[in-house]
Amino acid sequence: MWTARILKSLQSTKFGSASSQIRALRQLSMSASRFSDEAILERNGNKGIITLNRPKSLNALNLNMVKQIYPKLKEWEENPETSMIIIKGAGGKAFCAGGDILSVTSAGREGNTDAGAEFFNSEYQLNHAIGTCLVPYIAFIDGIVMGGGFGLSVHGQFRVATEKTLFAMPETAIGLFPDVGGSYVLPRIGNYLGLYLALTGFRLKGRDVYKAGIATHMVDSENLPQLESELLALENPTPQDIMDLLRRYHLACQTGRDKDFVLKDKLDDINRIFSAATMEEIFSNLENENSEWAKKQLETMKKMSPTSLKITHRQLREGAELDLPGCLVMESRIARGCLRHHDFYEGVRAVLVDKDHSPQWKPDTLEGVTDDIIDDHFSLRPGMDDLIL
Repeated sequence: MWTARILKSLQSTKFGSASSQIRALRQLSMSASRFSDEAILERNGNKGIITLNRPKSLNALNLNMVKQIYPKLKEWEENPETSMIIIKGAGGKAFCAGGDILSVTSAGREGNTDAGAEFFNSEYQLNHAIGTCLVPYIAFIDGIVMGGGFGLSVHGQFRVATEKTLFAMPETAIGLFPDVGGSYVLPRIGNYLGLYLALTGFRLKGRDVYKAGIATHMVDSENLPQLESELLALENPTPQDIMDLLRRYHLACQTGRDKDFVLKDKLDDINRIFSAATMEEIFSNLENENSEWAKKQLETMKKMSPTSLKITHRQLREGAELDLPGCLVMESRIARGCLRHHDFYEGVRAVLVDKDHSPQWKPDTLEGVTDDIIDDHFSLRPGMDDLIL
């Protein structure tokens, strides 16, 4: 978008002064520099380092970043000398707080759903590349990790959480669904815990992210720089060497070790209530439970998009039977369905644009969300191609 504006400026100054053209070229150069710095890709000996560098936006992932990271990741993976790839976030507050969906919905409101489809498909291709990467992939998930940040980390071999880690999949609150491979990962953690996290957007913090299985290791945040230095100092490490070093730091971290998992006392209830075959049955189970906890879960989910809840419920049930590529292809279809329907745009408006947190869902009840509406989200319409991985 910035390119088009600047090129238009150049064209308008074609017969103007040389200084006008120089200023326009300088602006183009500065914009290109900022554009390329959104993801810093470095080589340190035989190691690759990815730094998500949009701290003011909590390192939200946009299409430009995906298009920078994907080819470099493949290049490093294909280099036989590469011994590891590290990914981290800049700024100290977030690893990656999600995808840059504001730009996606802005284009969609103007009738350009192809832009959104390109973003989602490119993101899912990157998720698949991470999930199939033959080189040890280490994500420092320090700070906020949601949505797109989940996809950039959870499919890798090693995920290092800290006491500052805050994990959630809050997509049902914005008319979306837990994508980026969520349909593959979430059904495979703790029976119905993943479905519960997906439907309610419940937040896990610190060591609970490790105890839930989202992270593989726990390290004190202040020790991450030293851990990174020691990883980079390994000359020709084997995956076992990397694992041993991470384990040493993990065992040294005492933060939160003496506390039970935050949902430990509710896991039996979650597995019983959320194993229901439909969303209506889950709601009914919670109503019949008649406890303060059940009332709170019901109150939370009644604020979510009913369409998103039903999509998510079906998505995770089907994802439990699919491999990662199959899940990502399914999610690509669902994402394009969300781009065709009302709730995604309304959810983003209510939560991220106007911030009134009063979305007007259509339909606004579970009963109003028919099978035809859900089927449309999972279908591949004539003329559309499936995601290619």
